[in-house]
Amino acid sequence: MRRKGSFAAAAVMLAGGLCLSACGEVGESGGETEIIQADKETETVQAGGETGQVGGTEGQTEESAKMDGDKDVPEQSGVSGEGVLAGREKYHLDSFGENVWFFSPEDDPEAVQQELMKLWGVQETNQFGDSRYAVYFLPGEYDEVIRPKVGFYMQVAGLGTMPDDVSLYTVGTDARWLGDNKNHNATCNFWRGVENLSARDYVTWAVSQATFMRRVHLEKTMYLHDSYGWASGGFLSNSKVELAVNSGSQQQWLSRNCDWSTWMGENWNIVFAGIPEGKSPEGTWPEHAYTDVPVVEEIREKPFLAYDAQKGLGVYVPQTRTQAVGVDWDPGEFLPMEEFYIAKPFEDTAETINGALRSGKHLFLTPGVYQLSEPILVEGDGTIVLGSGLATLRSMEGNACMEVAQNAKVTLAGILFDAGPKETEYLLAVGTESGAEEAEGAEGGAEAGSQKSKEASEGTKTLLADLFFRVGGAKGYDTDVKCCVKLYQDNIIGDNFWVWRADHGAGVGWEKNRAVNGVLAAGDNITMYALMVEHFQGYQTIWEGENGKIVFYQCEIPYDVPDQESWRSHEGKVNGFASIKLGDGLRKHESWGIGIYLYNRDAEVELHSAMEAPEGAEEIRVHNICTVMITGNPGISHIINEDGNSVMNGGARAILTEWPKED
Repeated sequence: MRRKGSFAAAAVMLAGGLCLSACGEVGESGGETEIIQADKETETVQAGGETGQVGGTEGQTEESAKMDGDKDVPEQSGVSGEGVLAGREKYHLDSFGENVWFFSPEDDPEAVQQELMKLWGVQETNQFGDSRYAVYFLPGEYDEVIRPKVGFYMQVAGLGTMPDDVSLYTVGTDARWLGDNKNHNATCNFWRGVENLSARDYVTWAVSQATFMRRVHLEKTMYLHDSYGWASGGFLSNSKVELAVNSGSQQQWLSRNCDWSTWMGENWNIVFAGIPEGKSPEGTWPEHAYTDVPVVEEIREKPFLAYDAQKGLGVYVPQTRTQAVGVDWDPGEFLPMEEFYIAKPFEDTAETINGALRSGKHLFLTPGVYQLSEPILVEGDGTIVLGSGLATLRSMEGNACMEVAQNAKVTLAGILFDAGPKETEYLLAVGTESGAEEAEGAEGGAEAGSQKSKEASEGTKTLLADLFFRVGGAKGYDTDVKCCVKLYQDNIIGDNFWVWRADHGAGVGWEKNRAVNGVLAAGDNITMYALMVEHFQGYQTIWEGENGKIVFYQCEIPYDVPDQESWRSHEGKVNGFASIKLGDGLRKHESWGIGIYLYNRDAEVELHSAMEAPEGAEEIRVHNICTVMITGNPGISHIINEDGNSVMNGGARAILTEWPKED
């Protein structure tokens, strides 16, 4: 088995180019159909023209942030459970900083809603800003006046043990900012999430990638679009909807371990995993774009912040489920906040954070941008790193943002990893290349790989949940990353990734935001739920580990390829780079619900195959894979290797229901 990331170093000849596309420039038409989405807010309340600070400290900027330096780990007081969050003042706690809001049912509803609309007034359109916010609701039922809208880099969550402990009238996000108010284009509604609460009325959740809705109970219908405007999501997990889920115009979506009365809608690639029998819609490919994976073999839900009147604030850590079907809201083990180091972007550096981790603390990252000149090192087995409000780690000196030791089984959740102004090899590494090679050698090499993989699958797994990666878009400087995330450990569960080389924003162009690969999965026994990887200049995803699984994959090939000569693989012999490259020596892999899309905006270039896989490997299986030519110049010639029809015209879609084809 290959362990060296050999394809990660694939040569890409890069020629000059410029990416000028606006998000949502292309996509399937929403048509003229209208839908009534009951009791939605349609007005956007602006916060007096504010463009930055909202009731607290503005998100960290490149100029104002502290760079890493000498600093001792500060002492942190525990968060008392006495009363209603003792020490809470103007909806904030000193321990968590000014970017975190804590609301109570006893608070004045009008005042709470005013705070929420101030946040929305800034964050609705703040696609590439540095502001980050988390909004938490203490247990109880909230007045219907309170209707949080979730903007960019916002997390809205309940603090109960169970979702029904926090009852809101509604929560969600619409899509009225990109273009005019009639556009309803949600294709840029990224980086936001909702967790651990219930809603009594209809919910609109018009989102695309890098979003999450987890552990929610919705008493009426949920709409995954805004009046059928374009949308490109998305991820829903461990949630119950009493009425319908209407996916409408969503191009693709994964629902994992959910329950509802009925599902309405399909487009290119709709995937269900661990849904109770009879709840997934009938039909599958080729007649319908539905893929049903009946059982989730193994999953551990993301940890979450909670409040108990006696215990105070802490983090619940759910236990591992196997053969999981439907929702499970067992909160798991409660860890008091005293076991966490609560980091703040204006006070902490990699040095102070690493000191806390070495002392045995878990890590809670409060919202903001942490500008790092050295990596955060996660070395303790069982360590939890939990981000809040899309906490962002930005590389500033060519360093990785985070490195996890080879033998440390950890939990990383709720973090955005951002490329900085200097070239870096990777943003996140889980395990090391040398550590993986040593482990393989100790096990006796490739012949022992199958048995090692089987044994590893029975042990504790690292959990990577709601992790997002970005190269370019946010700042004007050039960026250069060889591979965003490298996974060398065996035994990993990934649960909702978006790995993105920016196709719009600042500092974007073929020679400006350079990034060869998105993901390298080199470890054995890695399972990914909702893996979305887009616009990289080489292979998007390289999979070298045995016994890997992908449940739902979404990809767009780069828009800005300047010419064919700049974009050839296999030492210049094959046109284009496949989105998924399975290692040549791989023997066992399985994928379900794969969607790979092409928009050749800048040149007419061929992508020979959307996916490459070894021929003749008896235990490699791909179920329901499609290619789509969105618009622009042609085209994709094959789906897997030399199999599958081409797509050469705007709107064309080609599919393979099973690969290799069964005799």
